[in-house]
Amino acid sequence: MNAAPVLVVIGAGPRGTGVIERIAANARELYGNRPLDIHLVDPHPPGGGRIWRQDQSPLLRMNSMAEDVTMFTDDTVRMDGPVSPGPTLHTWAGDVRDGRTVISADPAVLREIRGLGPQDFPSRRLQSAYLRWVHEQALAALPPGITVHEHTGVALRLSGPRDGSQLVLIEGRAEPLLADLVVLTVGHLDAEPAPEQRELAGFAARHGLVHLPPDFTADTDLTALPAGEPVLVRGFGLAFIDLMVLLTEGRGGRYENGAYVPSGKEPVLYVGSRRGVPYHSKIGYTLQGEPPSLPRHFGTAQAEEILNRPGPVDFRRDLWPLVTKELGHAHYQRLFTAHPERTAMDQAAFEETYAATEPGSPELAALVASAVPDPADRLDLDALDRPLEGVRHTSYDALQDGMRAHITADLDRRHDPRHSPDLAVFLGLLSVYGQLTSFGDIGERWHSFFSYLASGPPGPRLRQLLALSRAGVVRFLGAGMTVETDEAQGVFRARSTTVPGAHTEARALVEARLPDPSLRATRSSLLRGLHQDGAAGTDTGLLSVDPADSRILDRDGRPHPRRFALGPYTTARSSGAFTRPRTGGPAFRQNDATARAALAFLRDLSCRVRRTA
Repeated sequence: MNAAPVLVVIGAGPRGTGVIERIAANARELYGNRPLDIHLVDPHPPGGGRIWRQDQSPLLRMNSMAEDVTMFTDDTVRMDGPVSPGPTLHTWAGDVRDGRTVISADPAVLREIRGLGPQDFPSRRLQSAYLRWVHEQALAALPPGITVHEHTGVALRLSGPRDGSQLVLIEGRAEPLLADLVVLTVGHLDAEPAPEQRELAGFAARHGLVHLPPDFTADTDLTALPAGEPVLVRGFGLAFIDLMVLLTEGRGGRYENGAYVPSGKEPVLYVGSRRGVPYHSKIGYTLQGEPPSLPRHFGTAQAEEILNRPGPVDFRRDLWPLVTKELGHAHYQRLFTAHPERTAMDQAAFEETYAATEPGSPELAALVASAVPDPADRLDLDALDRPLEGVRHTSYDALQDGMRAHITADLDRRHDPRHSPDLAVFLGLLSVYGQLTSFGDIGERWHSFFSYLASGPPGPRLRQLLALSRAGVVRFLGAGMTVETDEAQGVFRARSTTVPGAHTEARALVEARLPDPSLRATRSSLLRGLHQDGAAGTDTGLLSVDPADSRILDRDGRPHPRRFALGPYTTARSSGAFTRPRTGGPAFRQNDATARAALAFLRDLSCRVRRTA
């Protein structure tokens, strides 16, 4: 009797679960009833993985509403495999609450499930329970001939010839796993410090200071940050929000009637960044009426035309004009259809001229000015992206008032349906992201812009930030933040372009951001080994994969027949951690293509083995 083929999936978090779900969905068509052994390798429990594991603070929340999170495909996903529908996070919680779905979970998580509304922002622990259930459903959907084995441990090394068995070395296991095919879905990874971080760490060590480099906030030891002392924080994204929560409520503080009541254990956080402002609030209402017609100016045809041009693709030259054209279309179509009283031109005439006008041109600006009388109703991506550009304050005290006004205005706008073109732009961003996945590594500018506009914190978190600012626990530093070291004084010193000539000193510095995904800097011996063995990496350090099915590419551009990779460390990056229902999530498409290619390879391998037996 011939042994069953072996597939190893390294990473059993949400992406690994997504691949298993797609294997289950496609197995009947592509693999039949043949036997297959699947080995899942992860040091953390399957389903949630590291980031969404159950073992973390209950204070940490998702930045997506419960109704906007799904792990299941629908008919908007462009893929060759079948759709396997399933519940959103909110629908699943309702099934648990009503007894239609039975789970085992912490009592606190069950209490949260019972009170969860569609527009609530769940805790990460609740999301972990959903992911574990999805994982179990995916395993249950596999055909009887497919057996799954789970290994708790870190995958250290992947080796083997292109045309032969692969060896997967696992920490704590004497013998490597022998695999016919390997899929890497390892998610976010730790990284070695960059040169600047090493210099800052050395300075801190010499002077007895605290320096916390880029890291996953939930995994960072924050006990070194003393109560009442100033702490410089560089980074104003979601990592900062987690830091803020853990150093305030996490130390016993509380909110009463919109005000923050300190515990006395908090440090004072001086926060700044390149933009100098927090990410835009999540939109706090749902779309009424028809969504914008997307894609319109940046779809598959436009993407293929650019990909077929000779020479490398330049994001700013080749892609950004199409991005701005598409986002403008989404914005103005919504303005004309939902708020026609704020327009001054026939919609059809506007759309016809808009389609024929070059993005960024004076003609387009003139068209918009004539059609949309109020500048507040016009889409200005540069102003959105850099709201403090050119803004100057005479003191940090003056800046605090200005920042509170900015955050308050953002909260008001993002929760006001009169500004529903903002939601249309959000949907446009998702559509654009789906096209950009075809281009591989396009640099960090787009990902930063997308995260700032579309992946910001829930409104309640920004209201907490305002309360902390009024209580003096958070102080704003402004845009263009820089950090210096003073050997004579033994302090970190921060400056910003927003308050010229001023500075703030502290004995602690926190880099509030995730480590950059890079083959060159990763602490993963698995990925370092792949790169050393010839896997291709981009200029920014991402692992190069075939856009068709995510096979790992070598430096000659050849796809490896037995190795696949999906996730944020690859050129097949996708938008956000989870997919919003009915948005054609590119991660689903990628998972499906990888699963189908893997099943076809293993099927053909099984047939060859039987013929030679």
